[in-house]
Amino acid sequence: MKFTLIICSYMRPQPLLRLLQSVQEQALYPNEILIIDGSTNNETELILKENHFDNLNYFMVPEADRGLTQQRNFGIERVGKGTEVVCFLDDDTVLEKDYFEELIQTYAIYPEALGVGGAIIDETKCEFVGYDYQVKIDEYFFDGWKRKDGSRFILRKKLGLDSDCPPGYSSLYSHGRSVGFLPPSGKTYEVEMLMGGVSSFRKTVFDTFKFSTYFEGYGLYEDADFTLRVAKTGKLYVNTAAKLNHYHAESGRPNHYQYGKMVVRNGWYVWRIKNPKPLVDAKLKWHSITILLTILRFSNTFTTSKRKQAFTEAWGRTVGWWSLFIDTPQ
Repeated sequence: MKFTLIICSYMRPQPLLRLLQSVQEQALYPNEILIIDGSTNNETELILKENHFDNLNYFMVPEADRGLTQQRNFGIERVGKGTEVVCFLDDDTVLEKDYFEELIQTYAIYPEALGVGGAIIDETKCEFVGYDYQVKIDEYFFDGWKRKDGSRFILRKKLGLDSDCPPGYSSLYSHGRSVGFLPPSGKTYEVEMLMGGVSSFRKTVFDTFKFSTYFEGYGLYEDADFTLRVAKTGKLYVNTAAKLNHYHAESGRPNHYQYGKMVVRNGWYVWRIKNPKPLVDAKLKWHSITILLTILRFSNTFTTSKRKQAFTEAWGRTVGWWSLFIDTPQ
């Protein structure tokens, strides 16, 4: 299948170069690579002039088109004719050599697929323990694999606030587990949400859907919004054999206050995409979890070395929560 890779970048020339070098080593190489750069300097442009990559086209977007969702829409409009699949990668990822080969062949195996995501392999250690394993409170278990669970999920279990859905699905009160909780089994799983920086879609999807411009700048949860809308019309999958590493470059990220505020406001917006008219029980659970996570983040002020960051993010979450009652996201 003919496929295009779109990489939206912002102030990350070195991470982008490392990603492109891993693309260059792929067993299956993109027919087209579009770099959509929202940087406020020309360092990314210069590094691409110094390093050649086949089939690459570079675009520096004007200020009006900066921001993750705007840049993705900008790139989609410039995809070449004949492309069947459009792939997206975050600019701070690095691919295993068979990433595209595994990703693209998933469309042949599942011809009904509207989108396919890959799997990040460097974030959490998982262990296969079989299907009769007795799960402990501090563990998460799925499809025969276990992993250590985070303190926030352990507390949510104790309070009866854990998600009642498998990874990659959003419950009626949201706050689910992302596709990052799928095990490294090499299997392909059906989901309703993909991570935007590890995703691909049939080009025909973009005849109907665009990335929402509600999500400004960094665009937190824009991928959940987009894929929840797409999943209402067809099937999405994650192929855990399509592997890559995500290095979370600090450059280009919002400050902690803005991030905390986005977590709550954008989270509310995505929740209502899945459940536009929630019942009282779902409302109580969404708000309870949001308040709980804010309190936990405040507590990190005393339990971690990054005290200022923890307090600033927690304050952003607090302001974001109160703002829902004054300026509800539309």
